[in-house]
Amino acid sequence: MKSSTAPRILTVVAVLTMVAAGIGFVVTLILNAFVFDEYDAYGEVPIPGSSSVQLPAGEVTVTFHTVLVGASGNGLPVPPLNYRMTGPDGTDLQLAEDYGGMTTVNNDARVRIGYLHVPAAGAYDVKLDGNVSAYLNPSLAFGHGSNYGHLPWILAAIFGFAVVDLIVVRVWAARTRRRDVNPPPWAADDDVPTPIRAVPSYASSEDAIRVRTLESLARLRDSGALTPDEYDAEKKRVLDGR
Repeated sequence: MKSSTAPRILTVVAVLTMVAAGIGFVVTLILNAFVFDEYDAYGEVPIPGSSSVQLPAGEVTVTFHTVLVGASGNGLPVPPLNYRMTGPDGTDLQLAEDYGGMTTVNNDARVRIGYLHVPAAGAYDVKLDGNVSAYLNPSLAFGHGSNYGHLPWILAAIFGFAVVDLIVVRVWAARTRRRDVNPPPWAADDDVPTPIRAVPSYASSEDAIRVRTLESLARLRDSGALTPDEYDAEKKRVLDGR
């Protein structure tokens, strides 16, 4: 396997993990808001009106629920409400207000208005009143959030881990490419290849001597030191190798 193959594979895995985690994060948010949210698990009480709801011990979500007529782009305003919630022992429950965003499905709209901290499970009497003439079928719903509310956080953590992994892999890949382009120098204890010694060519040396001799004879002839006949005789002797 080449040194660049592993970083390339890990890069693809990291990118695919990021894409899957990002899509899963969005999908789970939508499902938790519209499908898995059990805002009315313990019942609803109309406004105005009174009823008894069976509540478990612990935290209970209280939601204002109504039907919209026409589109509403400015959210769902919650009207001032008068309420009283009495437990089996006559103790009144207090609503801890914590308004959430509006959720709509077709014309059905709801918005969280707070939480109840129920000390003990039992039947609680709820009495409601308020100026709700502008609303259609208004009520307060008692329930809880999605049982899968932790999934978006898990997917966000996976996405973050994939981002860190991608950064580490890209740094690794850059170092690998740099090492491939610039191989390490010879170390002192590395095996040094035996140098190749040039073998002199005797034939080449003899030819060079013969050429230089002919050049000398030509200069002697040109200077008049040799007659043409003497030059031809010496030239023939050199070429014959004598």
